[in-house]
Amino acid sequence: MIFTSNFKIAGHLPQAVAISRGLPRGWRGRVYRPLAPSWALVKITDPQQFITLYRTQVLGRLAAGQVLRDLGGDDVVLLCWEPPGEFCHRQVVAAWLKAQMGIAVKEFNPRLRSHREWLRRMEGVRR
Repeated sequence: MIFTSNFKIAGHLPQAVAISRGLPRGWRGRVYRPLAPSWALVKITDPQQFITLYRTQVLGRLAAGQVLRDLGGDDVVLLCWEPPGEFCHRQVVAAWLKAQMGIAVKEFNPRLRSHREWLRRMEGVRR
């Protein structure tokens, strides 16, 4: 499964991949820069304007299948900074992956049983 989340909730997971322009101090996890918005995009406060420009400037230059291959498959948690429920580019990425690949990307919630079960399966895979 592919999930989205933020650094605070899921940054400790081995499946975490940062897709943000900035990273937390001391970040040692994976980073996938092609999905990171430019600093100019980060400064845009209007969500519709951001979505339009992000789709054009970032997603429009990428092939979803290649992004998935680069990420190493579909067991990842794509991270950025904003808390769940706030607008964030990870939501745009999730919608893009759904449109391009038919993959439902959900916001990771460690309180949900199905998400905890996924984590347990991933723990078994790493051993």
